[in-house]
Amino acid sequence: MPRAGLTVERVTIAGAELADEAGFDQVTMSQVARRLGVKDASLYSHVRNLQELRGRIALLAADEKTIRIAEAVAGRAGRDALVAYANAWRGYAHEHPGRYLATQTPVPIDPDLAADAPGPRRAIELTYGMLRGYGLAEPDLTDAVRLLRSTFHGFVALEAANGFGHSRSTQESWGRSLEALHVLLEQWPTSDRGDHP
Repeated sequence: MPRAGLTVERVTIAGAELADEAGFDQVTMSQVARRLGVKDASLYSHVRNLQELRGRIALLAADEKTIRIAEAVAGRAGRDALVAYANAWRGYAHEHPGRYLATQTPVPIDPDLAADAPGPRRAIELTYGMLRGYGLAEPDLTDAVRLLRSTFHGFVALEAANGFGHSRSTQESWGRSLEALHVLLEQWPTSDRGDHP
């Protein structure tokens, strides 16, 4: 029987908090149970296993990150939307490093859970909508999405690992990187070919 007061939402949030504090790869059923002050067995009334818990953390984080980005870009277009989008992405990664990593880690997720989660689907809509403001269409849209994701994730991952050794401010480099992306998106090299080398 489920423990009174313990819900799947509380278990998921406890796991997400643990991910931020210790790292997403350190989330275990035992650690989450300890955090909640219950026995490991109590958790299994709410989540089937660690895989489901990590999937739920990933979906929670995707929802949170998407809401933050949506609020940031509302009413903006072009460069302003790009900068707001990127800063919201980076801000979430800084504030919730474990949850953020969950959104970037391939985690097997129950299709029924994924179907009910608006975050990932809304994130795609937001990204494609912002890029259409630059006049992009397929296949350039997909290529641009991959470029932005690679740039944003690469930057915040290097920041998290203290991978920037130069004395120049990372904030200055971030700002210049966004300016460069804006220029590139405005002058995107279009191609009639659907297959790129």
